[in-house]
Amino acid sequence: MRYTVYIFLFAALTLVSCVETPDFDTTPTIAFNSIDKFTVPDPFSGPNARKDSVIITIDFEDGDGDLGVTAEERSDTTLLNSKYSGWGNYELKTLRLEKGSFVELPTAVTSKLFFPVLKRDGKPGPIKGKLDFSQIFFYSRFAQPTVLKFQVRVRDRSLRVSNIIETDTISVPLD
Repeated sequence: MRYTVYIFLFAALTLVSCVETPDFDTTPTIAFNSIDKFTVPDPFSGPNARKDSVIITIDFEDGDGDLGVTAEERSDTTLLNSKYSGWGNYELKTLRLEKGSFVELPTAVTSKLFFPVLKRDGKPGPIKGKLDFSQIFFYSRFAQPTVLKFQVRVRDRSLRVSNIIETDTISVPLD
């Protein structure tokens, strides 16, 4: 019986040691995964009001896992604004289709975006996963269906910037 336990432990350790650690670059890499739209009621704007919730999903890889901003960093706005000048750690550019080509649509809501730390244990090491961002578009009396697409990039706590990805197009209400 004792030898059976030792054989089982040896086999388990052998299998665990066979798992190879991924070798990702320390500069984050992202890829477009999906863009989805859900039309939902907007009870705050009236009984028949509605809004579109657009969810952009990207895949990410980072070799040292330093993606995201800690709660402490977020509470120190002076440090946050000086370190992440211009944009946060998630950049979202909105592009509107106008006369056959896409032009950037400046929006104050998406000018400085942050997402939380993705590797919770704090230890350096590779990380891979999906990151979702949700944006709301409200229907109004003057809103017209408008074709949009988005450009996304991220940066890590060492300020290394990922590649830029573009989403597929989607139609949402805009004034």
